[in-house]
Formats: sequence, C-alpha cells, structure tokens
Amino acid sequence: MQDFDAQAQAFSEQIEAELEDGRLNFPTSLDVSLRVKRLADDPDSSLDAIASVVKAEPVLSAKAVRMANAVLLNPYGSRIADVNTAVKRIGLASLRCLAFAVAAEQLSQDHRSKHMRLIASGLWMHSVDVASWSYALARHLRTVNPDTAMLAGMMVDIGQFFLLARASAYPALEENLERFAEFVSVWNEPVGRAILEVFELPEDVLDAFEYENPYGGSWPPENLADLVFVASLAAETPNPFDSALGIQRRPELFDSCIAGIEKDKLDALLDAARAGKMEMLAAVCG
Repeated sequence: MQDFDAQAQAFSEQIEAELEDGRLNFPTSLDVSLRVKRLADDPDSSLDAIASVVKAEPVLSAKAVRMANAVLLNPYGSRIADVNTAVKRIGLASLRCLAFAVAAEQLSQDHRSKHMRLIASGLWMHSVDVASWSYALARHLRTVNPDTAMLAGMMVDIGQFFLLARASAYPALEENLERFAEFVSVWNEPVGRAILEVFELPEDVLDAFEYENPYGGSWPPENLADLVFVASLAAETPNPFDSALGIQRRPELFDSCIAGIEKDKLDALLDAARAGKMEMLAAVCG
C-alpha cells in the first residue's frame, strides 16, 4: 500500500496546486466541450461557426442530429439530417450539455484498467441518467428551464469525472478502489466547484451545487437546486463511487425528502416525467 499512499499524496498535492493557481489541467477530450461553450458564450459567434466545431467531432455530430430528431424536440415529425439545422433546433444550452456528455463518454472509455473503465462507464451513465431526469422533470413541472436543468444534471458528477480522468497518471490508485473512492469523496466538492467556475456557468447552475444545503424542501421542486437533487434520487443508475463506499441510502433519503407528499401524487409525477426521460436518455446515449 506504500505505492497507493505515495501516489495519493502526489495526486493531492497536484490538485491542490492547480486549485491554488486557478488553472486546472483538463483532459484533452474536454477540449471540444470547452470550445463549444466559449463559442456559445461569444455574442459575435454565429450558429454556423458553432456547427463547424460540432462537425469536427463525428460522435457529437451524430448525436446532435439524433437529439434534434427526438420526439421531445421534434413533435411534428419533421426529420432533419444536417448538423447546422440540428444545432438551431436543439439550442445552445442543450448543445453544451450534449458536448460534455460526448466528452465524458470518451473519458469513460479512455482507461487501460478494466476496473477504472467500468467505474468511468458507470459514472457516465449516472450523469446522463440524472441529466435526463432533470430535463424531464423540468419540462413537466415548468418551474425551471429544461435545457438549464439538463445541463446542471449533467454536471452533477463533474468533479468525480475530472478526478477519475486524471487518476490515469497514478496507476497505483486502482489497487484499492474503496480507498480511491474515499480519496474522490474528499476532493469532489472543491474540484467540482472549480470546474463549474472555469466553465463560467450561469449563477443559478452554480447555486444548484450548494453542497452544504443540497435540498430546500419545496415540493414539487420549484428551483434548480431542488429539481436536480430530486432527479439524482430518481435516477435508477447508481453512482459507482457511492457503491464502492457502501452508500445505499437513496430510497431512505428520497422518502425523507418527500415526507408528507401523497405517494400517488409522487408516482404520477415520476410516471409523467419518465417517458420524457427515456426519450432524452436515448437521444444522448444513442
């Protein structure tokens, strides 16, 4: 275990130094996400310029067209086959979320270790699951912009994804996945917050990640923070780091958060949102 301790210490020092400098070293697979984000934020950028960046990434291109043809975004069945029209139809907020989902999927496959690949794949599926629930719940409740909700949901595991991607430089960490999960739990919050700030996300998205007070108690959820929290509990795909630490409290936590709510009303809400969630999940994963 000496190698584990030494590499964990070295990794901690590296992260701490980057956080102090305000300059995180992002994996290259996130480059397209950042380019899309910067162009989307630039008022002088055109949709054609953004579409050109999307076209340079074949997987992102295919998924953008697929999402644009999903029933949720294409209720009249007017199918399209070109990226430019797809970008216009799905909107910049959804495109940023999709770009990150594609980058995260690539990260999940970029591990030599079978164990790390499994964790990365599970983490990606959990992120997409939460994002899809966030979108569907927001669309059904009409209290939060669905595109903003999807983006926030996709970012729920961003700190863990970053740490997992960077851990490839410290191979001894995979010797004990439970201890690695503990390491991730220590750094997840500061790293996740720093990444959200680097992405310069809107203030309401940043506020959705108030780790000290994750749930305000309103029902149905009226703000982005509460909606993403409920979406995280509704997600059927477990977070692999939680599983590694033996955290299986989702049903109990869900019950405590919705105390006093009639079960049939809750079931009706989740059933109404589920169809939209499955549609969006298929668009992102397909």
